[in-house]
Amino acid sequence: MIRSKACLALLLLSAVALSGCHISRGNYRDDTLYIGGFRRTAKAPPRAPHDDVSYWDGDGVSGAPSVRIDLGEQKAYFHKGGQLVGISILSTGREGFGTPTGNFKIQQKDRDHASSLYGDYVDAVTGEIIQKEIDRTKDKMPKGAKYDGARMPFFMRISGGVGMHEGFLPGYPASHGCIRMPGFMAEKFFENVSLGTPVTVTH
Repeated sequence: MIRSKACLALLLLSAVALSGCHISRGNYRDDTLYIGGFRRTAKAPPRAPHDDVSYWDGDGVSGAPSVRIDLGEQKAYFHKGGQLVGISILSTGREGFGTPTGNFKIQQKDRDHASSLYGDYVDAVTGEIIQKEIDRTKDKMPKGAKYDGARMPFFMRISGGVGMHEGFLPGYPASHGCIRMPGFMAEKFFENVSLGTPVTVTH
Protein backbone atom coordinates (compact mmCIF):
# COMPACT_ATOMS: atom_id res chain seq x y z
CA MET A 1 0.00 0.00 0.00
CA ILE A 2 2.85 2.38 0.91
CA ARG A 3 4.64 1.47 -2.33
CA SER A 4 1.48 2.28 -4.36
CA LYS A 5 1.14 5.70 -2.71
CA ALA A 6 4.81 6.42 -3.34
CA CYS A 7 4.44 5.48 -7.03
CA LEU A 8 1.36 7.68 -7.36
CA ALA A 9 3.17 10.63 -5.76
CA LEU A 10 6.11 10.09 -8.14
CA LEU A 11 3.81 10.08 -11.17
CA LEU A 12 2.13 13.32 -10.04
CA LEU A 13 5.51 15.02 -9.53
CA SER A 14 6.63 13.92 -13.01
CA ALA A 15 3.49 15.35 -14.59
CA VAL A 16 4.00 18.68 -12.85
CA ALA A 17 7.65 18.81 -13.91
CA LEU A 18 6.80 18.02 -17.53
CA SER A 19 4.05 20.64 -17.68
CA GLY A 20 6.50 23.23 -16.32
CA CYS A 21 8.86 22.68 -19.28
CA HIS A 22 6.24 23.51 -21.90
CA ILE A 23 6.90 26.71 -23.86
CA SER A 24 3.85 28.19 -25.53
CA ARG A 25 4.64 29.56 -28.99
CA GLY A 26 1.11 30.45 -29.91
CA ASN A 27 0.89 33.64 -27.87
CA TYR A 28 2.87 36.14 -29.94
CA ARG A 29 2.28 38.90 -27.39
CA ASP A 30 4.60 37.04 -24.99
CA ASP A 31 7.14 35.07 -27.05
CA THR A 32 7.68 36.30 -30.59
CA LEU A 33 9.60 33.87 -32.75
CA TYR A 34 12.58 35.33 -34.57
CA ILE A 35 15.30 33.76 -36.63
CA GLY A 36 17.93 32.74 -34.12
CA GLY A 37 15.84 32.83 -30.94
CA PHE A 38 12.97 34.24 -28.93
CA ARG A 39 12.28 37.78 -27.83
CA ARG A 40 12.09 37.73 -24.07
CA THR A 41 8.90 38.75 -22.31
CA ALA A 42 8.63 42.02 -20.44
CA LYS A 43 8.90 40.01 -17.20
CA ALA A 44 12.46 38.92 -17.97
CA PRO A 45 15.22 41.47 -18.60
CA PRO A 46 17.09 40.94 -21.90
CA ARG A 47 20.33 39.03 -21.46
CA ALA A 48 22.98 38.21 -24.04
CA PRO A 49 23.47 34.49 -24.64
CA HIS A 50 26.71 32.73 -23.80
CA ASP A 51 28.96 32.95 -26.86
CA ASP A 52 30.79 29.71 -27.54
CA VAL A 53 30.79 30.26 -31.32
CA SER A 54 32.87 33.37 -32.07
CA TYR A 55 36.59 32.91 -32.69
CA TRP A 56 39.46 34.48 -34.62
CA ASP A 57 42.43 32.61 -36.14
CA GLY A 58 43.33 35.16 -38.82
CA ASP A 59 46.42 36.82 -37.34
CA GLY A 60 49.40 36.08 -39.54
CA VAL A 61 47.25 34.60 -42.34
CA SER A 62 47.70 36.24 -45.73
CA GLY A 63 45.26 36.53 -48.63
CA ALA A 64 42.47 38.83 -49.76
CA PRO A 65 39.78 39.29 -47.09
CA SER A 66 36.07 38.63 -47.64
CA VAL A 67 33.05 38.40 -45.38
CA ARG A 68 29.91 36.28 -45.66
CA ILE A 69 26.94 37.07 -43.44
CA ASP A 70 24.25 34.41 -43.01
CA LEU A 71 21.05 35.96 -41.65
CA GLY A 72 19.44 32.58 -41.05
CA GLU A 73 22.34 31.39 -38.93
CA GLN A 74 22.97 34.85 -37.41
CA LYS A 75 26.69 34.39 -38.06
CA ALA A 76 29.44 36.13 -39.99
CA TYR A 77 32.26 34.21 -41.66
CA PHE A 78 35.61 35.89 -42.34
CA HIS A 79 37.87 34.46 -45.07
CA LYS A 80 41.41 35.30 -46.14
CA GLY A 81 42.36 34.00 -49.55
CA GLY A 82 39.40 31.62 -49.40
CA GLN A 83 40.46 30.23 -46.01
CA LEU A 84 38.02 30.53 -43.10
CA VAL A 85 39.81 32.38 -40.28
CA GLY A 86 36.97 33.64 -38.07
CA ILE A 87 33.31 33.28 -37.16
CA SER A 88 31.17 35.75 -35.22
CA ILE A 89 27.67 35.55 -33.80
CA LEU A 90 25.40 38.44 -34.84
CA SER A 91 22.21 40.34 -34.21
CA THR A 92 20.86 41.71 -37.49
CA GLY A 93 17.76 43.68 -38.51
CA ARG A 94 14.56 42.91 -36.65
CA GLU A 95 11.09 42.62 -38.21
CA GLY A 96 10.36 45.79 -40.16
CA PHE A 97 14.05 46.76 -40.27
CA GLY A 98 15.51 43.87 -42.25
CA THR A 99 19.21 43.76 -43.10
CA PRO A 100 19.54 43.95 -46.92
CA THR A 101 20.81 40.89 -48.78
CA GLY A 102 23.15 40.87 -51.76
CA ASN A 103 26.75 41.57 -52.66
CA PHE A 104 28.35 44.65 -51.11
CA LYS A 105 31.74 46.18 -50.38
CA ILE A 106 33.12 48.00 -47.35
CA GLN A 107 32.45 51.69 -48.10
CA GLN A 108 33.60 53.32 -44.88
CA LYS A 109 35.47 52.47 -41.67
CA ASP A 110 34.89 54.56 -38.53
CA ARG A 111 36.33 53.33 -35.23
CA ASP A 112 34.21 55.72 -33.10
CA HIS A 113 31.01 55.98 -35.14
CA ALA A 114 27.69 57.25 -33.72
CA SER A 115 24.27 56.92 -35.32
CA SER A 116 22.79 60.00 -36.97
CA LEU A 117 19.24 58.56 -36.65
CA TYR A 118 18.96 56.48 -33.47
CA GLY A 119 19.97 57.39 -29.94
CA ASP A 120 18.72 59.46 -27.00
CA TYR A 121 17.54 62.99 -26.36
CA VAL A 122 19.52 64.35 -23.42
CA ASP A 123 19.41 67.58 -21.43
CA ALA A 124 21.60 70.12 -23.25
CA VAL A 125 23.10 71.35 -19.95
CA THR A 126 23.29 68.33 -17.63
CA GLY A 127 23.49 65.54 -20.21
CA GLU A 128 20.82 63.55 -18.37
CA ILE A 129 18.62 61.36 -20.59
CA ILE A 130 15.21 62.88 -21.31
CA GLN A 131 13.97 60.36 -23.89
CA LYS A 132 15.65 57.01 -24.63
CA GLU A 133 16.01 55.08 -27.90
CA ILE A 134 14.49 57.66 -30.19
CA ASP A 135 14.17 57.73 -33.97
CA ARG A 136 14.96 61.23 -35.23
CA THR A 137 12.67 60.76 -38.22
CA LYS A 138 9.68 60.23 -35.87
CA ASP A 139 10.44 61.67 -32.44
CA LYS A 140 10.46 65.45 -32.06
CA MET A 141 13.26 66.85 -29.91
CA PRO A 142 11.97 68.34 -26.62
CA LYS A 143 12.83 71.92 -25.73
CA GLY A 144 16.19 72.23 -23.97
CA ALA A 145 17.39 68.87 -25.27
CA LYS A 146 20.11 67.75 -27.65
CA TYR A 147 20.58 64.57 -29.64
CA ASP A 148 23.06 61.91 -28.49
CA GLY A 149 23.63 59.29 -31.20
CA ALA A 150 23.87 55.59 -30.34
CA ARG A 151 27.49 54.41 -30.21
CA MET A 152 28.57 52.04 -32.99
CA PRO A 153 32.25 51.24 -32.36
CA PHE A 154 34.28 49.68 -35.20
CA PHE A 155 31.67 50.65 -37.79
CA MET A 156 32.12 49.10 -41.26
CA ARG A 157 29.53 50.53 -43.67
CA ILE A 158 28.30 48.22 -46.44
CA SER A 159 25.16 49.93 -47.81
CA GLY A 160 23.39 53.20 -46.97
CA GLY A 161 23.15 53.42 -43.19
CA VAL A 162 23.85 49.70 -42.71
CA GLY A 163 27.14 48.37 -41.45
CA MET A 164 28.85 45.91 -39.14
CA HIS A 165 29.75 47.22 -35.68
CA GLU A 166 30.07 46.34 -32.01
CA GLY A 167 26.68 46.10 -30.32
CA PHE A 168 24.34 44.32 -27.95
CA LEU A 169 23.47 40.73 -28.88
CA PRO A 170 20.28 39.50 -27.19
CA GLY A 171 20.22 36.23 -29.13
CA TYR A 172 17.83 37.23 -31.93
CA PRO A 173 17.64 39.87 -34.71
CA ALA A 174 17.10 43.16 -32.86
CA SER A 175 18.78 45.99 -34.77
CA HIS A 176 17.46 48.70 -37.09
CA GLY A 177 19.19 46.88 -39.97
CA CYS A 178 22.83 47.01 -38.89
CA ILE A 179 24.92 43.94 -38.17
CA ARG A 180 25.84 43.86 -34.50
CA MET A 181 28.85 41.84 -33.34
CA PRO A 182 30.66 41.13 -30.06
CA GLY A 183 33.26 43.82 -29.36
CA PHE A 184 36.35 41.65 -29.78
CA MET A 185 35.08 40.27 -33.10
CA ALA A 186 34.04 43.69 -34.43
CA GLU A 187 37.56 44.93 -33.65
CA LYS A 188 39.19 41.98 -35.45
CA PHE A 189 36.96 42.37 -38.51
CA PHE A 190 37.62 46.13 -38.49
CA GLU A 191 41.40 45.63 -38.39
CA ASN A 192 41.35 43.09 -41.21
CA VAL A 193 38.99 44.63 -43.77
CA SER A 194 39.76 47.58 -46.01
CA LEU A 195 37.69 49.80 -48.28
CA GLY A 196 36.45 47.60 -51.10
CA THR A 197 36.50 44.30 -49.14
CA PRO A 198 33.60 42.20 -50.48
CA VAL A 199 30.71 41.41 -48.11
CA THR A 200 27.98 38.96 -49.11
CA VAL A 201 24.72 38.87 -47.12
CA THR A 202 22.46 35.83 -47.59
CA HIS A 203 19.30 34.44 -45.97
